Amino acid sequence: MLKYLGLITPLVFCISDLFAQVETPKYVNEYLAIGVGAKALAMGNSQTELVDDATSGYWNPAGLLNIEDKYTVSLMHAQYFAGIANYDFIGFATKIDEQSALGISAIRFGVDDIPDTRYLFDPDGTLNWDNVKSFSASDYAFLFSYARQFPQLPNVRFGANAKVIYRNAGQFANAWGFGLDFGFQWSKDNWKVGVTAKDITGTYNIWTYNPATFYDVFASTGNTIPDNSIEAATPRLILGMAKHFPLWKRSKQEDAEELMGVLISLGADLTFDGQRNTVVKSNLMSLDPHAGIEIHYQKMIFLRGGISQFQYIKEFNGNETLEYLPSFGAGLAFKGFTVDYALTNIGDISTASLYSHIFSLKVNFGHSIKRASNTPKSDKYY
Repeated sequence: MLKYLGLITPLVFCISDLFAQVETPKYVNEYLAIGVGAKALAMGNSQTELVDDATSGYWNPAGLLNIEDKYTVSLMHAQYFAGIANYDFIGFATKIDEQSALGISAIRFGVDDIPDTRYLFDPDGTLNWDNVKSFSASDYAFLFSYARQFPQLPNVRFGANAKVIYRNAGQFANAWGFGLDFGFQWSKDNWKVGVTAKDITGTYNIWTYNPATFYDVFASTGNTIPDNSIEAATPRLILGMAKHFPLWKRSKQEDAEELMGVLISLGADLTFDGQRNTVVKSNLMSLDPHAGIEIHYQKMIFLRGGISQFQYIKEFNGNETLEYLPSFGAGLAFKGFTVDYALTNIGDISTASLYSHIFSLKVNFGHSIKRASNTPKSDKYY
């Protein structure tokens, strides 16, 4: 496992060094860092080593090989900023055979019904609310995923994403982008490790503006007319490690059915676009740790918790305090249907941020495909 991590990490550093020589804005495509699936959000976004459903395209494409049935679908809807912004996800995955799988996912993060007040006043200066129209500012991502396991490496699964980005600001501007993600998972006994390298080659958004829609307003107010531009998202490396602990079995036999167990996950996100407000940061990279826990009863009832987004917050008196975001959730699985719930937020805990109630649905159907004979038995616990 360390060998594969050793191959990916230098590549990410080399690519990040190239971006460092070019001025790139922070937080490009940051809506793709929010997270999808109530299970993951409840566990503090600890998923890269655990993911086993149609959300794998987002978290780690290698996880597509963990789906148990022929087909699986995942859906999620969430609202942020007191319902101002809507965040939607849909994913589909299928096994091709015992050693390969495909997936496709779509994400939309948008603010709708934004008032367009450019023509609020008639030419004679009269206020006319009938002239106020509305538009949407939306960000889309489409992910096409493939995963593969090689017989020579029975404990390792590989995956890759090709993603297409579309960003739209009404009739004023839009952008298209393209990027690549890579990931792998390693498992042995009750241990799991995952690594996802997002935007490994950089994701470039090419913006095109429509000056005819705002030229007069910008010129009259002294604003700069924007030119067509390119923005680049730098690589992001996500690391995760988890261990499963059986708590209760029907008998003392080693292969006895497990009735209750606990899963503990630790991980971190590494970004390479300069210093961010994280607990570990430098001019080269920033490290944002997170952790999650899940307790199950008969793989049917799940309780989850997590902690993430550690940040230093400066008070008015100049002192800094370390704060964090806790999250909680639950899940219920029955006959191919799984409903997950999370209580979380994309803000921090410090300033009475409004928490969101997030639900997601997973549906498994079709005849199950047997795992490859050399797949570790412990994979059944996840």
